Amino acid sequence: MQPLEWKKAAGAEAEPSAVHPHSLEPGEKRQYVCDVCHKQFKQSSELVRHRRTHTGERPFVCDTCGKEFAQKANLTKHVRTHTGEKPFVCDICGREFTQKESLKRHLKTHTGERPYVCDTCGKEFAEKQNLTTHVRTHTGEKHFACDTCGREFSRKAHLEKHLKTHTVERPCVCDICGKCFADGGNFKRHVAIHNGGRRYPCSVCGKTFKQKCHLMDHYRIHTGEKPFVCDTCGKEFNVKGNLTTHARTHTGEKPFACDICGRKFRQKIDIERHLRTQRGKSKYVCDVCHKQFKKKSDFERHYRIHTGEKPFACDTCGRNFSRKGDLEKHLKTHTGERPYVCDTCGKEFTVISNLTRHARTHTGEKPFACDTCGREFSRKENLERHFSTHTGKRQYVCDVCHKQFTQKSSLVNHCRIHTAEKPFVCDTCGKDFVNIECLNTHMRTHTGEKPFVCDTCGKEFVNIKNFNKHMRTHTSEKPYVCEICRRRVFFY
Repeated sequence: MQPLEWKKAAGAEAEPSAVHPHSLEPGEKRQYVCDVCHKQFKQSSELVRHRRTHTGERPFVCDTCGKEFAQKANLTKHVRTHTGEKPFVCDICGREFTQKESLKRHLKTHTGERPYVCDTCGKEFAEKQNLTTHVRTHTGEKHFACDTCGREFSRKAHLEKHLKTHTVERPCVCDICGKCFADGGNFKRHVAIHNGGRRYPCSVCGKTFKQKCHLMDHYRIHTGEKPFVCDTCGKEFNVKGNLTTHARTHTGEKPFACDICGRKFRQKIDIERHLRTQRGKSKYVCDVCHKQFKKKSDFERHYRIHTGEKPFACDTCGRNFSRKGDLEKHLKTHTGERPYVCDTCGKEFTVISNLTRHARTHTGEKPFACDTCGREFSRKENLERHFSTHTGKRQYVCDVCHKQFTQKSSLVNHCRIHTAEKPFVCDTCGKDFVNIECLNTHMRTHTGEKPFVCDTCGKEFVNIKNFNKHMRTHTSEKPYVCEICRRRVFFY
């Protein structure tokens, strides 16, 4: 890279860094031109800052974590993630922010201002950038192309990540598997996988991690630091991945598309789950309820719902289960093992599906959308329940008592009344339940979680039934009538 040069915009020869006023024409304003991309600047300091985008120079270093920045202003903003300083305060609600831009975006949540509207679907956005990203979900437009292989991307961040795959020089070679790495840090992390090493211990709780970045994410559980802020609504996150997932609830972006049916998803885990339903044809059909299965093992597991067979027994307490997976989950109630940990709040789970479902309470993600009205849900069973409001059909019939249901899941839950099956087991105390809603409500007796909050007085409730009862104390609604005296009451 050539030494820094400043040039006059009029195309004059390169001049020294200190351009004297007498070298200018009368009334002419001094301008500085980048000798790499020819962009023009009115002040020399602007050119100096800009030039660092070409040289990669980052002269401003954080004393706490060593992170480097090209501009002093960015370092100042970053330092606040360590100090906790939030100098920008909302006059309306008192909420504080580390950056002025975040406060400006937050203020729009009070005014309701969403000036940027999608011409295709009418969705409104508070920020132009979010509209631009959203529009690409309709057009399929991919502005950012890789100069090496021609692959195109809809977002600049995705292109930058991809470009790293073309690095030619990879001097670090793993002696065990032969894999090559251009970066020494990635190489060390890779070797730790072979060694089974966990080299980064938490100074607070002693938990160890294979990668330093994972330790830093974990450490924020103890400090309460949430440096990743949503530009749209101001919600804060302690893990960048959770912010990325959450941001898609504003932009409508669904970057993961199914090659078979074209359906799009916000998270990689959702498309992986979906693809399992698309590949292959069903070969095994249940002669009781006619449900179809691709694998014999899935069919045999399902058939036990009808027979009531429970071939898997716990050696510790003797309890029987119809599925091996349920036994494995139950065994953890004896060992206390909870290997799946939420990066945001530190809550631990025995199975990954419970962690995935729990994570949505932090990200606000709702991956299940109604094809009819577009309403979104965080859980599949809630979408299925909602969908019946459009169809009004009761197409699922119980073979035993002939009761009809609008949802297949409701029929499955009902059938357990006849089979006495209770497949949903509490990881903490071992109590079992007919359906997952009952299990989820029960789990709150262990966690203390009260997700239903009264907007009027702030009182919290474990289940929606008690919440609805409470709300009537504010609305004075009396929906129940005594058959004897005809007096109306709050509760039944």
